[in-house]
Amino acid sequence: MKFISRSEEFALLAVLYLQEEAYGVAIRNRLRKMTGQSWAFGAVFVTLNRLEKKKMLESKLADPTPRRGGKSKRIYRLTAEGLEELARIRRIQQAAWKSVAVSNPQR
Repeated sequence: MKFISRSEEFALLAVLYLQEEAYGVAIRNRLRKMTGQSWAFGAVFVTLNRLEKKKMLESKLADPTPRRGGKSKRIYRLTAEGLEELARIRRIQQAAWKSVAVSNPQR
């Protein structure tokens, strides 16, 4: 069984949260809110590209807007594989935490 990295997991969660507004800057801002840590743009885009290669994300260019000087945003969305991976991680984490809580005599 191969796991995705924690940064990949957070990126998938950010895209899931943002839905149609999941583009680079918004994803970076959401990651900062989720983790309380600053994320470099390069780190965010490397992670998003890696997730696209793993078929967990898809992206497309949105229509250019005058507000951005005619530049298009790249919008990301989860694929079925990405949603399945998040569900799998959640199940594994819940089981792991439950086993710790049950076996921990300090509780």
